[in-house]
Amino acid sequence: MEKIQISLCLLLAGILPLSAQRYERVPFGDFEHWTVRHIKESAILGGEVKTLYVLGPDEVIEGNRTYDYSKTIWASSNAYAKVSGITKTSLSVEPDEGPDGKCARLSTVFATCKVAGLVDINVLATGSLYWGRMFEPITGTKNPFANMDWGIPFTKRPAAFLLDYRAVLPASGTVTRATSFRQTRVPGEDPCQLSLILQHRWEDAEGNVHAERVGTAFFRIRKSTSGWVKGHRIPVWYGDARQMPGYQDYMDLIQGKEALYTVNSRGRRVPILEEKWGDASAPVTHAVLQISSGSSEEFTGEPGNTLWVDNLRLEYER
Repeated sequence: MEKIQISLCLLLAGILPLSAQRYERVPFGDFEHWTVRHIKESAILGGEVKTLYVLGPDEVIEGNRTYDYSKTIWASSNAYAKVSGITKTSLSVEPDEGPDGKCARLSTVFATCKVAGLVDINVLATGSLYWGRMFEPITGTKNPFANMDWGIPFTKRPAAFLLDYRAVLPASGTVTRATSFRQTRVPGEDPCQLSLILQHRWEDAEGNVHAERVGTAFFRIRKSTSGWVKGHRIPVWYGDARQMPGYQDYMDLIQGKEALYTVNSRGRRVPILEEKWGDASAPVTHAVLQISSGSSEEFTGEPGNTLWVDNLRLEYER
């Protein structure tokens, strides 16, 4: 009887395959830990102490200090700015209560600047979390991508990334562009966007940083959900994503005025020249993961877009 049981177990082991996937959480990908920053705005703006959040270690930082991004792989659209000597903050990403602990809430909001009690400036801010760091304090609104160091060193090759999400989108059929003193509404849509791009980067003799796209994963949320969507899987395509079924123009190489920035070996901020599609087997050197409450160009979107995310993890083939 014992021999029969052993034989049966061996037979079942051959019939029932082991899971072909394994999963890894990324640092702070459970969204349970946040750094709280208390920053005092300039007296001309009211002198209030505002709260900003960083997805990182549990601590409270008092005072107008730049954040040490070596503590985390995450940065966000939350802004600590000092323009012409005036300190201002903007909050569009913060912790919230999820179904099983904390989660992240990303919102598309107006960042209002009041001088002497009067509303002088309205700028539209899209809530965004991304792998990288923010250069603080921000000193101007021109070319906002240059205020960010996009991506982290990364050599793995995930098959997908997964997360839980919930979304509320007004979906009015219009988008708003708000920059400083001007505000306009035009027909359009502003879906939430989640993406992971894997790059092979290198630097030339002049200090320019080049990149080829090795892996591509994009997902857009176009309507509100009835609740939480659990374990949503976003596959990574390797090689030329244009050849994949479901490819859309917004998944294309990031070039021109939309180019992301990094710091080269000489300490200068330079655009990442993502010039071509890499071979599917090309080595990966960097990864840029981004989660946003909108997908329009800077200072443009649909106010009221709100995205909650939780339990982010990467999937790998065994």
